[in-house]
Amino acid sequence: MGGITAIVTAAGESTRMGKPKALLQWEGVTLIDYQSSSLLSGGVTDVVIVLGHEAARIEPHCKMSRVRYVVNSNYRHGKSTSILAGLREVESNTTSIMILGVDQPRPPSIIRTVLDWHKTNRSLITSPRYRGRGGHPLVFSALLRPELETITEEHQGIRALFKTHPKDIAEVPINDPIVCLDLNTPEEYEKARSRYGEQF
Repeated sequence: MGGITAIVTAAGESTRMGKPKALLQWEGVTLIDYQSSSLLSGGVTDVVIVLGHEAARIEPHCKMSRVRYVVNSNYRHGKSTSILAGLREVESNTTSIMILGVDQPRPPSIIRTVLDWHKTNRSLITSPRYRGRGGHPLVFSALLRPELETITEEHQGIRALFKTHPKDIAEVPINDPIVCLDLNTPEEYEKARSRYGEQF
């Protein structure tokens, strides 16, 4: 029986950040290392990292056990192309697919909570929420893989599945704003490091 594969998108140009987000420090390691370790500790079976911009610099950080990477040559055409590239690397017997950006650091406890909710409810889609706001990571049943493989930037990417399956979404209430955290600018990054107790 297959497990749960996490797709981590790390292909963007990070124009607002000014440097590759994957190589930013988070709790004493790079974000890409942190995400891989956190996902595996939280219960994910394996991790597929999708690289693109400056892939050669990030690739050495994708050597962990149960972690592999793929390079998306079409990354400039949007995040949907990275999700599609990651999906092509997901084993056919995988039962669920988690999707998370490299700029969305989540501790293992959050990963575990979302996965447990997904398994318990046998949901098609599982989405964490903080005080009514949708967050990440998102988890999709492998039953939705054919639909995931048809997403496009023009049709709102994975948001299209939320519109198609409004009654099949399990919302996980989490009392921690970190589920809504995205690191897009240097200011957001420094504020988040201070808020979440960056360890050196």
